[in-house]
Amino acid sequence: MVMKSRENTIGAWTFLIGVVLAILIGLATSLIPIPALVKYSAQIYGILVILGLIVGFLNVTGKDSQTFMIAGAVLVVVSRFGMESVTGSLIGIGIGDAVSSTFGALLALFVPATIIVALKVVFSIAKV
Repeated sequence: MVMKSRENTIGAWTFLIGVVLAILIGLATSLIPIPALVKYSAQIYGILVILGLIVGFLNVTGKDSQTFMIAGAVLVVVSRFGMESVTGSLIGIGIGDAVSSTFGALLALFVPATIIVALKVVFSIAKV
């Protein structure tokens, strides 16, 4: 019988919900401009930031910290540069804004998570 660990289900579900929400919000704000999404976009991005903080605090522990920081840093850098370059290169086919807003939503999720994990690693190194 396979035993599943239940020690971090909240962090794992938060991470999954955050990524799915970021992709949906990123695509929905540009492809299908729903008035409610446009009106509440600041609150939606605030929810993504809160989910990112939860992911950073609950989802990443000791041995996974460095892997998460490397992957998070790469994701943040690539998303930021992708936002700028994709808008110009894909504007002719009409999906540049959708890809750019999806990258922005992923940034709203991953930047706080990466900062929290980096701070946890720095404090563990300093043994404070």
